[in-house]
Amino acid sequence: MPASLHKVSDSAIRRLSIYLRVLGGLEREGKETVSSQVLADRAGTTAAQVRKDLSLFGSFGKRGLGYLVTTLRDELRGILGVSRTWRVALVGIGRMGAALLEYPHFRARGFEFVAVYDSDPEKVGSRRGMLTVEDARVLEESLRETGVEIVVLTVPAGAAQEVADAAVRAGVRGIMNFAPVALKVPPGVRVNAVRLTVELEVLSFSLGSVADRD
Repeated sequence: MPASLHKVSDSAIRRLSIYLRVLGGLEREGKETVSSQVLADRAGTTAAQVRKDLSLFGSFGKRGLGYLVTTLRDELRGILGVSRTWRVALVGIGRMGAALLEYPHFRARGFEFVAVYDSDPEKVGSRRGMLTVEDARVLEESLRETGVEIVVLTVPAGAAQEVADAAVRAGVRGIMNFAPVALKVPPGVRVNAVRLTVELEVLSFSLGSVADRD
């Protein structure tokens, strides 16, 4: 039986996302089946880990055949919730925000930016692709009217909590936070923090550890 979602680790979910990306590449190559070993090689993990991750949600492969690429792709899209399109808003159209907004593959993975906000009067009213930058002062009302489900925050640390509070009041249940501050949200709202400096420090530590062993 599939595992309870509460028992599935974030690291396992991240690997599922990687498997999904690999499966997309295999499909474009015209591959109909894939073994756990090939999937592992392309995902940078082990065949045992692939089988363990997938077994959390059911039985997808057949001994001697492996996994049907299209079928497994569709299953993973359903598990990850991207078999539908999520309505996403961006708050903060600085360099980071602009780069995220311009990334071309979010839509294909089930995430569509439908609104963008900023507090800078010089940016409000400007066009960013198909979207017009709205005033962050109307954020709560606008998010509610637009039916946004996920908010991406690329705002200064001092503004992040206020923006998050407004998003929560508007009914948003998912926040991706790039601001260097821990947000406080009520139960039922999920915050994923993206800490680029932390990731670089982890990488730096790992490189130092490797150097020490050499």
